[in-house]
Parts: sequence; C-alpha cells; structure tokens
Amino acid sequence: MAGEWWEYASLFAVGAVAGTLNVIAGGGSFLTLPLLIFLGLPPTVANGTNRVAILVQNVGAVWGFHRHRVVEWRWLAVAAPPAIIGAVLGSWGALKIGDEAFQRLLAGLMVAFAIWVLWNPLGRGDGGRGDGGTNVARQGGRRAAVVAGFFVVGLYGGFVQAGVGFLILAVTTLAGLDLVRGNALKVLLVLTYIPITLLIFGIGGKVAWTAGFALAAGNFLGGLVGVRLTVLKGDRWVKRVMTVAIVAFALKLWLSP
Repeated sequence: MAGEWWEYASLFAVGAVAGTLNVIAGGGSFLTLPLLIFLGLPPTVANGTNRVAILVQNVGAVWGFHRHRVVEWRWLAVAAPPAIIGAVLGSWGALKIGDEAFQRLLAGLMVAFAIWVLWNPLGRGDGGRGDGGTNVARQGGRRAAVVAGFFVVGLYGGFVQAGVGFLILAVTTLAGLDLVRGNALKVLLVLTYIPITLLIFGIGGKVAWTAGFALAAGNFLGGLVGVRLTVLKGDRWVKRVMTVAIVAFALKLWLSP
C-alpha cells in the first residue's frame, strides 16, 4: 500500500459495512479481503491483516451483546477448546497452502447452511428462540457433533476466516441456540481464537499493521451497529439477512477464478 489518505478512508468505510454484516450473519471479510488485495497487499498478507480488524470488531461486539444479556457464557467451555486447536492448525496451513479449492467447497456448504437455517427444526415450537443449548448438554451424540463442528470452525477460521460466521451459526443452530444468541456466541468464540491466529500470521510477517488498524476502526463501529440491529430486529430478521448474504457470497465464491 502507498499509504494515501483515500486508501485508509476506503478501508474505514468498507470496514464499517463489513463489521455490521459480520455481526448480523457473517461474510464481511469477502468485502475486506478483496479491498486489501486491490490496494496492493499480497493475498496471504491480506489474510493476516484482516484479522486485526476482526479482533477489534469482536471486542466491541462482545461488549455490546453482553450489555443486552444475550451472551451464553457457559457455552464457551464447550466451544473454545476445539476451536482454538483447529485455529492453530488452520493458521499453520494458511501459511503453507492456497485456499481456492476450499473456497469452492465452502460455496456449496453455505447454500446447505442457508437451507438448514430456513428449515430450523430446532427452533420450532418455541417461537424460534431455541432452548439455549439445554437439551444438547443431555445428548451425548449431538454434543459430540457440536464439539466437532467447533473444531471445524476453528480450522477454517484459522485458515481464511472469511465466511466463518456462517459455519458458527450452523453449529450453534445444531446446539439449539436461536440466531440472536448464536450471533452473541459467534463473536465471543471468534474473540477467543483470533488473537492466536493473528500472532501466528504476525510472526510469519503476514500482517500490514497500519492498514489493519484503519480497517479495524471501521469494523469496530460496524460491529456495534450490527449488535444493535441484531437485538432490536430479532431472530426472523437476522435469518432473512443471513440467507441473502449466504446466497450472494456463495455465488461470488463459486464464480471466482
């Protein structure tokens, strides 16, 4: 990056939009990563730099969700350990191999997740609010699937991060959480592993810190807006936005060269 003022202004503006989208559903990094590359960063450096913004965004988002008392803190003990292990492995892999094939696979998975969220059998009979994960704690098989799902979340989040929100919401839906509480757990979980992945990319020399902080300022603002929209609009509105975002980003991934 040349460091022109308009470059930092564009990072802030796109970061604000991406931060809002990330908190409501996910996929905001599909906006920020192309911008970072367009501004001259190599793809691997863009991948690492984007994590500065994700870290700052989720600090603000967790604080916002906590204020509204929708954070399921008890789920962190289940979600964080497998996600952190996966994130370390994924970050190491990102420094070694490309991600084109995995992006194609993600496109198909995102469409499948959109169908799952629209169907949402776990939300029926309770107004779409789920059971807060109470039932899954009593079902060993489903609990094992949820733990495995959080490992995959960490693996992909460490590898590329973009679109990981869709994966997390799929797992939290399986766990019995509605989309509002699922979103709250999503930002909390990402906050547990993103500093580790940022450290790995930083040690590998794959972070442009100045660009990252410019992007982070916008993401922080957008994250706060996303929290407010999620809590005020509720589960049904989040579901609609999420479905549109999933389809749009899946098409973008599939059609990317």
